[in-house]
Amino acid sequence: MRGRRFVFEPHRCFACGELNERGLRLVLHADASGCWTELTLDPAFQGWDGVAHGGILCTILDEVMAWSVIGQDTWGVTARMTVDFKRQVPVGRRLRAEGSVTSPNRRLVRTAGRIMDAATGELLATAEGTYMAAPPERLAELKARYRLRPAADEADALDSADAPVRVDR
Repeated sequence: MRGRRFVFEPHRCFACGELNERGLRLVLHADASGCWTELTLDPAFQGWDGVAHGGILCTILDEVMAWSVIGQDTWGVTARMTVDFKRQVPVGRRLRAEGSVTSPNRRLVRTAGRIMDAATGELLATAEGTYMAAPPERLAELKARYRLRPAADEADALDSADAPVRVDR
């Protein structure tokens, strides 16, 4: 299944839900090695004039780290997260965010994340996270609710800001 694209049912998650008109609508790519996304932040997500709000950067990091857990075929909730901001991040700048699992465990999964300038690779923020894995019965509920499934056709697999969430497995 590696390399195949998957979609979820539409949902309202602030970070990745396509039904949340005020959200980030991240297009995520995940597999067993991690998760990544690229985006350009709109001025609606600024803190200081022209600078991305730190909480939005934390949200992006949390999302790519959480999806790196899903890429390993489990789901979890954030138990702990630490972030180091390296540089101010101007809105309108193309960003790349990546997350990976650093220590898989049945109950607690440790992750790492980073945000970089997509063009130059300059490191802008890093994070470490711990996610509490969903118990088997909850995992089954989540999979049923969000209906993880292979993309039906190439249109589902296109990379666009308003396309469904994709998971490469």
